[in-house]
Amino acid sequence: MANYKEWTRYYPAVDIYSCYSEEEDTVFLDSSLENRYGNYSIIGIHPYLKVEDRNGELFVNGVVQEGSFADYISKYLKVHGEENPTTLPLLSGAIGYLAYDFGLRPNEVSSRHLKDVDIPEGLFIFYEHFIIEDQRNRKIYLTAAHPLYNGEDSLGALEKDLEERLYHRAANLSPAKLKKSGDFKLYSDFEKEQYYEAINKVINYIVEGDIYIANMTRQIIMESPVQPYEVFLRLHKNNPAPFSGYLNFGDFKIVCSSPERFLKLGDGIAETRPIKGTRKRGETPEEDDALRTELLHSSKDRSELLMIVDLERNDLNKVCEPGSVEVTQLFDVEAYATVFHLVSTIVGKLKEGMTSMDLLMAMFPGGSITGAPKRRAMEIIDEVEHSRRGLYTGSIGYLSFDNSCDFNIVIRTAVYKDGMYHLGVGGGITCESELEFEFEETEQKAKALLEAMKSLK
Repeated sequence: MANYKEWTRYYPAVDIYSCYSEEEDTVFLDSSLENRYGNYSIIGIHPYLKVEDRNGELFVNGVVQEGSFADYISKYLKVHGEENPTTLPLLSGAIGYLAYDFGLRPNEVSSRHLKDVDIPEGLFIFYEHFIIEDQRNRKIYLTAAHPLYNGEDSLGALEKDLEERLYHRAANLSPAKLKKSGDFKLYSDFEKEQYYEAINKVINYIVEGDIYIANMTRQIIMESPVQPYEVFLRLHKNNPAPFSGYLNFGDFKIVCSSPERFLKLGDGIAETRPIKGTRKRGETPEEDDALRTELLHSSKDRSELLMIVDLERNDLNKVCEPGSVEVTQLFDVEAYATVFHLVSTIVGKLKEGMTSMDLLMAMFPGGSITGAPKRRAMEIIDEVEHSRRGLYTGSIGYLSFDNSCDFNIVIRTAVYKDGMYHLGVGGGITCESELEFEFEETEQKAKALLEAMKSLK
């Protein structure tokens, strides 16, 4: 079993990760919003195994291998399986992502679009060390993976390294120098009228009976002098979310402030929490309450979420024990810094012998960001959208050797590569959709990210 210990000192995880943020293949899963879902934050450092899917080919530590990405990871998890006797989310395992594009092949959907950003479709890294923050109890835990070194020695070396880095960081803190506001350029792959036309095409498909609902998105590219880790720090402060993260993969970085859980597995129980329905936050408490109430009672948003709940129940039933799948929460309004969301929760008991990777493959991509039926919705998405989604509406999270996992839906997220930020925004389309409202919803969803990318005056 992996070794672990509670550290005698406490620093917020964001301060600890700032000591490692410039190092390639370090990652930070940040639960910065203190609610029932935001508690543990996880830092992964000292990678020892990097598994990638590049255009359908499997790469292990940079070397091409026979077999599939999903099969390799599923077998690796089984071979190295171990118990986690603690309340910590994991002691050893991997952190990474699946891009939306990864889900095209298993769903037998081809894309007419070229890649805008050349990154792997799937990427998971197994780490020697995790640094875990328990925010509620203000505690830090250190873990060391069992297969590598003597655990006690490894934890001791980590503790010494941490103390040195934090000391030097405190001694060398200086304010960042930023260019003035306005030093950025913005590009969208849809003009407003084009987006209206695409929504009308989706509505026609719904009327004709091809689908019940589809998620329609547009891509935004932002050129900004603000560096990605600074963008992340601004989001961490001004737009906290329970499924945020910063992932430094060298030639590209991921900045994430997602409010949506895609999938969690713990003690054999799988949980998914689709979001459908958004309202902006009000300028006053009274306006805030009115907008919350409007969302809660919106027939369009409730029917939209209900259709996705049905889809997610069907997906869970593929890998869960018969009769175990149930909806535990149907319509709940959750508040975030700039928006309200309507959310449901569905749970089920995973079948014996299934791994967390098997569950992920059965559910991916999430129904809340495709539509129903899933495959036909994905075909229509590729037809009407102007770009590949790439990472957007994929999933970021961890896979633990005790067969647990936790993954988000990649929304409110930007990929930074070659000096450009790439992000997507979208929403669910039904036959009740109003064109202007749907476009305005994408503007509200982009607001926090774009503000964080704009430099200070």
